[in-house]
Amino acid sequence: MKTWLMILLLLSAACVQAAQPSTPTPAVRTIVLVRHGQYVEDASADEKLGPGLSPLGVAQAHLAGARLAGLPTHFDALYASPMQRARDTAAAIGEDFPGRHFTIVDDLAECTPPTRRVAIMAKEKPEDLAACKAQLDRIFAKYFRPAEGKDSSDLFVCHGNVIRYLVTRALGVDSTAWLEMSIGHASITTIRIKADGSMQVIAVGDVGHLPANMHTGASADPERSLAVPVLR
Repeated sequence: MKTWLMILLLLSAACVQAAQPSTPTPAVRTIVLVRHGQYVEDASADEKLGPGLSPLGVAQAHLAGARLAGLPTHFDALYASPMQRARDTAAAIGEDFPGRHFTIVDDLAECTPPTRRVAIMAKEKPEDLAACKAQLDRIFAKYFRPAEGKDSSDLFVCHGNVIRYLVTRALGVDSTAWLEMSIGHASITTIRIKADGSMQVIAVGDVGHLPANMHTGASADPERSLAVPVLR
């Protein structure tokens, strides 16, 4: 009788242990961040959403989409900022990923975090700077961590300030240095998070998919347009 009772207890313990979910094995996560395409300031645009893309910005976004679709990468998740220029860019990119949908993440919206540039800091409200930093730190904490179970890749369509700040966080350097970088419209930035949580910045502001005469948005890039020029 005692022997049978012992066997039953051991079987019960084994069943309970088997029913408990195992902790997923950490894996590599690759994050690809795309800055929106060129846009034109529009005073009539919604104050919160901002203006949409210019014709050149739409063309840039389509080229970025073709570049991303040609990568030997399956994107497990697609995210976009709620602002119109990012939505437009995601929509154009999405045409190269039929059947897929972008999740809008409010914390990806453009904002200005604290910077070492005194002139910029003087123009911003301290509470706005603090709110932006908290917003972007939430993004970093939520998404910039190892994958679970198997390697994964995530695509984010967002903004220049957002991307540059996240790069400083990935590098583990002073985050107020973000403005010392400049990235162009529809550029691609790639960051890898290893299984142990360490990070590697693979590329920042890659615009190799754009012809030189379509580069805009970065320092020293001239103003460009897809408008028909005047014949001289």
